Amino acid sequence: MSTTKQAKSALISVFHKDGLEPIVRKFNELGITIYTTGGTEKFIRDLGIDCVAVEDITSYPSILGGRVKTLHPKVFGGILSRRDNEGDKAQLAEFEIPEMDIVIVDLYPFEKTVASGAPEQDIIEKIDIGGISLIRAAAKNFKDVICVSSMEQYDEFLNIISTDNGNTSIEDRKRFSAKAFAVSSHYDAAIYNYMNEEENNFRQSFDKVTPLRYGENPHQKGAFYGDLEAMFEKLHGKELSFNNLLDVDAAVNLINEFKGEAPTFAILKHNNACGFAQRDNLKDAYVDALAGDPTSAFGGVLIANKTIDLATAEEIHKLFCEVVIAPAYDADALEVLKGKKNRVILILKDVELPKISYRTALNGVLFQDANLITDKREDLKNVTEKVVTDAQIEDLLFASKICKHTKSNTIILVKNKTLCAGGTGQTSRVDALEQAIAKANHFKFDLKGAVMASDAFFPFPDCVEIAHKAGIEAVIQPGGSIKDQLSIDYCNENGIGMVMTGTRHFKH
Repeated sequence: MSTTKQAKSALISVFHKDGLEPIVRKFNELGITIYTTGGTEKFIRDLGIDCVAVEDITSYPSILGGRVKTLHPKVFGGILSRRDNEGDKAQLAEFEIPEMDIVIVDLYPFEKTVASGAPEQDIIEKIDIGGISLIRAAAKNFKDVICVSSMEQYDEFLNIISTDNGNTSIEDRKRFSAKAFAVSSHYDAAIYNYMNEEENNFRQSFDKVTPLRYGENPHQKGAFYGDLEAMFEKLHGKELSFNNLLDVDAAVNLINEFKGEAPTFAILKHNNACGFAQRDNLKDAYVDALAGDPTSAFGGVLIANKTIDLATAEEIHKLFCEVVIAPAYDADALEVLKGKKNRVILILKDVELPKISYRTALNGVLFQDANLITDKREDLKNVTEKVVTDAQIEDLLFASKICKHTKSNTIILVKNKTLCAGGTGQTSRVDALEQAIAKANHFKFDLKGAVMASDAFFPFPDCVEIAHKAGIEAVIQPGGSIKDQLSIDYCNENGIGMVMTGTRHFKH
């Protein structure tokens, strides 16, 4: 038996009518009988094309305010019947059920309704029942039926039926079946995540995918699942890579800590800030950030919290960098930055980031709340005899924000709202501190009067002793060690100020 099917009938029940007209006209041209419902029926008749209302098949009107329209054996029997099964054929004849060869559905916009902030009752009414049932039925019976489950599929479907005069292949039908189950599972996951308050099951689904050239390394496949266009407007450059996206994610999360503050510039490499500064103007912020580690900055990701102007762009253009991100660009600045063909230039949109975080681990997924706590002045508890000054508090909070977004174990050294150096991803806090001091010395930073931030407590006084000998005069850390007093005692004996926040900021 041929696996190619000639379509003679189609059921159309859609929320969005955009893009539907060419399909309807093609059906009319091919002599395909159209069955339809409610608003879709009116849309088709307004085109001057004949169609059959579903209620004329079922002998039931749309009831319960439209909640029940297609849920009837005379609809689902025509979709689910096996064309090569004699028993099914007999029952279709007995109950006068028409076969449905094509099913086109576009679901109620549940996610958009949730995102709009609509009241709960409006959201509940956008949970599609009939549509999702039609999709599942048609997708199940792909041997005989092709299911078009979203308006995003209209163009591809129209091309198929136009190319072969209404015929569809088993390969096309199975492919569209897979698309249909992707649509239905994504829809159900969105409803579950809206309704769920127990957090006892993990359900995540993304209906947009960006293929990547490869993963972290060329031998690994890679893709991004999510809506990059909702996050960024891309103005220039090559496609983002897997590693670019990891750095961009780190950059966006870090710069969001400084939203609305004075001009701030960050340079990131391998997910960590290698340069960071805040100044009265963006050019100075960039220049001083670059001075933090011009070696690591090569090939890095740059991000600013203010519009990039010409003066800043001219400085950036001297550096080979992969990605530049900002909320906006002056026109002349943009022209300068476009001078490098492959440089990716992105506008960061004002988008709320997820409040949950998850990653694969072993044979499952680790889930946690996002780290939404940012240390503030009111969180600080002065634990030493020497009280930190207002200027030191400014630097301490600045350092703490950077520390929060740096790989553990980490130590961050800051002076005058400039990242002097960071120790990142070390197996001990002493190693992290010594790495930071060595980097600061290498790039000629005078640490006299600098401050130090740690992502976790000091179990021994060794770190504050090393920091003190390097010139550090104030420390911010979460506290919580049973030996906190040892570090406090050293600070008191050596005139160092220390504040504790009570909040650890591990980042693995």
